[in-house]
Amino acid sequence: MDFAHYIGGEWVDDSDVTTNTSPANRDDVIGTYARGDAARVDQAVSAALAAQPSWAAASPQLRHDVLERAGALIVERKDELGRLLAREEGKTIAEAVGETVRASQVFKFFAGEALRNTGDAVASVRPESM
Repeated sequence: MDFAHYIGGEWVDDSDVTTNTSPANRDDVIGTYARGDAARVDQAVSAALAAQPSWAAASPQLRHDVLERAGALIVERKDELGRLLAREEGKTIAEAVGETVRASQVFKFFAGEALRNTGDAVASVRPESM
């Protein structure tokens, strides 16, 4: 599997890549990953800042639906993702599948939180942040 950066809704190739191998067998190449540099970080931050107003304006229901779908996609692919994670990190398959299920639960939890968005804010212990 080869992974590029996903910036501004597009896959962006990078010539600087690193190879990821299994810790159990260094001959088992899992894939390559784009490394990026400061310019690529700036590009990603600019794209995120440009996208932020539309996400901020999204309804609680839309935010819920997006996060719920992300959680559902992860759990639908839990076995595939678990096998990949086991190869990448040297975990048991059961532990790796459990980790993917937990990731889906986090998305689903925050999907529910999106529907409880009441506009209230809890005061911070750091006065300069509120």
